[in-house]
Amino acid sequence: SYGLWHPQEGIVNGHFTSSDHLKIKTLGQLRAGVSKIVEDIHFTPSLQKKYAMADLITGYGVAMAVVHYYSLWGGDIRNKRAIIQGWGNVGAAAGFYLAKAGVKLVGIIDGHGGVINAQGYDEQEVVELMLNRDGHSLRAPGLLSFTEAQESIWDTGAEIFIPAAGSRLVKKSQIERLIKHGLEIISNGANVPFDDEEIFFGPTLNYADDHVSVIPDFIANCGMARVFAYLMQDDVELTDEAIFADTSNTIYAALEKVHEVNHAKTGITKKALELSIGQLV
Repeated sequence: SYGLWHPQEGIVNGHFTSSDHLKIKTLGQLRAGVSKIVEDIHFTPSLQKKYAMADLITGYGVAMAVVHYYSLWGGDIRNKRAIIQGWGNVGAAAGFYLAKAGVKLVGIIDGHGGVINAQGYDEQEVVELMLNRDGHSLRAPGLLSFTEAQESIWDTGAEIFIPAAGSRLVKKSQIERLIKHGLEIISNGANVPFDDEEIFFGPTLNYADDHVSVIPDFIANCGMARVFAYLMQDDVELTDEAIFADTSNTIYAALEKVHEVNHAKTGITKKALELSIGQLV
């Protein structure tokens, strides 16, 4: 109704001094790429149920941040355990791609309830949990109430935690319990997931960053923004493999820069924020 061809049209106008022809081409790539149905079986949980690029790419990036973390800082991701907070597009997709990498999902919690499986859900079971959602809500046999899940999930024991439910939900006490039971890395699926008033760096995030590896939101969940950037380039390849690879490579490059100046497994978010501000200045 406003005569726009794509929500990113203002970005194209503001940042690219291109001809009308190139503008139309760029907007065409955005329209095609963002809503593209993912058809490569390596990147979708199902060929029967259709998932668009926008449904999967952010969760994919959150999972790839974990994969790349273990590649750079050391460790075998296979058979690591993960807890996912939130089972919408980001949380479910992250869980799916982590399972494909060999991670066992031992707990999932969202606003409607939760499931805990100390043995861990394998890839096929995670796919079923993803396909059987009620909209974006977790539905599963033996679903615990939210109160029951909230009481026990933080003591289940997992090396990986994905906060993907919403902003300012993760409390310091929950981080403390996760750390007590073996937490190694947090990959932020939600923006500002910690219960802090501050936007970039509050006391809860500071505590987590001082004790475990925290991949900041502006790296871990950049997938959709990165797809926009990719599709604004000239003559890009509009295939699932190319688009997913670009997001993965971008996240790897960002983490590699952090690793070059910080080999420690703590303080990752502090250093990433410092480097990012330096780039802006």
